[in-house]
Amino acid sequence: MYRLLIADDEALEREGLEHLIHRMLPDMFQIAFADNGRRAIEQAEEFRPHIIMMDINMPGIQGLQAIREIKSRLPDTKFILVTAYDFFAYAKEAVSLGVKEYIVKPAGREQISSTLNLLIEELERDKSKRNEELLLRDKVSQLQPLVENELSLLLMVDQVLGADEEKLSDWLSFPLDEGCAVVVAFPKQIYTLDKKKLYETFRSFTKTYGVSCIVSSLIDLHMAVFIRVDAEERSWKSGIKPFGEKLCRLAERQFELPITVGIGSVQSGADGWRKSYFEAVFASDVDRHAGEVRDFEELVKGAAALPADPFTAGDGSGPEDQRSYVISALQRIREQREQQTINVMDKAKHYIGQHFTEELSLEETAEHVHLNPHYFSKVFKQQAGATFIDYLTGLRIEKAKQLISSADELALKEVCFEVGYKDPNYFSRVFKRVTGLTPTEYRSQAK
Repeated sequence: MYRLLIADDEALEREGLEHLIHRMLPDMFQIAFADNGRRAIEQAEEFRPHIIMMDINMPGIQGLQAIREIKSRLPDTKFILVTAYDFFAYAKEAVSLGVKEYIVKPAGREQISSTLNLLIEELERDKSKRNEELLLRDKVSQLQPLVENELSLLLMVDQVLGADEEKLSDWLSFPLDEGCAVVVAFPKQIYTLDKKKLYETFRSFTKTYGVSCIVSSLIDLHMAVFIRVDAEERSWKSGIKPFGEKLCRLAERQFELPITVGIGSVQSGADGWRKSYFEAVFASDVDRHAGEVRDFEELVKGAAALPADPFTAGDGSGPEDQRSYVISALQRIREQREQQTINVMDKAKHYIGQHFTEELSLEETAEHVHLNPHYFSKVFKQQAGATFIDYLTGLRIEKAKQLISSADELALKEVCFEVGYKDPNYFSRVFKRVTGLTPTEYRSQAK
């Protein structure tokens, strides 16, 4: 039911319009009244009508003046101007106020009915448009963490391809002009926790902290936050350490976890942000510094804070030796992470090899190797040279070919079930797509 306000200083006119509207459009409107411009403004605030029928000539505040006042407070309200005068004298001002409909007294019932129906249709279109916009906003809000994670991955692991940092940063309104990485390093006991809750807790806290940032998913034992520099705030960097300290307290309070937070240097551009990320990884050495917030730049300056680097020629006592240690350590971190990725993929392939004849999903495999499914999917494709599904399908079809060619003469339906498919027709289509032959044709050629 729509709300309709009738503003007219003549009681007979108000009653006549009410009677006619209820008769022509039954159960369509809840109606309120105003007998002057001031009362129309008050009623509009209280009643919040969808449509107002406004007499142009009333005592005190005139109709157009009342419309102007109401329009400023209720911009979506529709107006019908009711006048006993030549409307064209008021047309210019009325149009500027958004009034598109008018009725000249005395109005016929057909005109009133058709005018109200036109506005009802317009209200329905507006409602539909608002619903579509809300749905779109909801979808965008659901997509935003995924896009943030995608951009974070590109800034964290430069060998992951398939997306454009600039396009993603534009979509997120997050320019890669200047900023730094913050890495949260968790202990291994997070494997026993609800990782979704852990991720959502840290993301929610970070997003409400008051900094412009994007947040990665939880990747193994690390989570990255990329924070943009506030150009207006000169002491911007000094506020990052308190942020890290609050993250430590959050982890202790909510999950009883001793985390380490590493802070990278301020950089610009995708390569710069990636460098800041590796610096933050280095600073967040969770095994030796649990519960601390460590700034990479402070580590470089403080000679006593860094042990001697056994891989450098110096004795580690001077600033240059310390800087050499940091550079070589960062290189080792990069190499170690790349090797860890290869090791994880080997572990994933072994798991797939053991379970490919069962119902096996990408999510289950990613969980087995403790990786985010999205990240696992991208790295698996790069390392294996095929998507997870294509790799799984390849193993199944190779096994099927062996069974079809074997002397045991299994029925093709049995072969289908043996290699992990439940639908023989689907199995036959997949087999032909991979081999170019149906299972029956392949068996005939194998004999």
